[in-house]
Amino acid sequence: MLATEETPNVAVETPFDALCAILERFEYNPTKLIPILQAVQDEYRYLPEDVLTYVATALRLPPARVYGVASFYAHFTLEPKGKHIIRLCDGTACHVKGTPKLLAAIRERLDLSEAQDTTPDMLFTVETVSCLGACGLAPVMVIDEAVHGQLSADDAVEIVEAIMEEEGVA
Repeated sequence: MLATEETPNVAVETPFDALCAILERFEYNPTKLIPILQAVQDEYRYLPEDVLTYVATALRLPPARVYGVASFYAHFTLEPKGKHIIRLCDGTACHVKGTPKLLAAIRERLDLSEAQDTTPDMLFTVETVSCLGACGLAPVMVIDEAVHGQLSADDAVEIVEAIMEEEGVA
């Protein structure tokens, strides 16, 4: 935190305060790059380019190495994501039992085009994944960490609408 000339006794947070705290927690240790990136992504909900550059500089690593790790692992994202991540399983069992219908219904309710994954208000990101490991519950949807199985399109939309209501969005 920094004091400004106008308010010398008032601390002002900089955009990188949270990042510096993360780097300090991991003792600026380059061998802890993956857990550092996980913590950074938890903080920012994605890995912004300027943050990756800062991490590389702080850890004394080539930026290409940090970017390489961030872009290699599917867990990391370089694009902003919504507050709530909706993952729809599109493995064989889920696909056959209705994932395409769930996806279409959720996209329609959230007014997302085929080219969009995240709502403009950054509340939801919709993703399809190869497998969620819950074939017996097909079709399966995970929102954040909550697993919802054996869903109809209407069920999926109701769950999304309940979250919207909790968030105060009509």
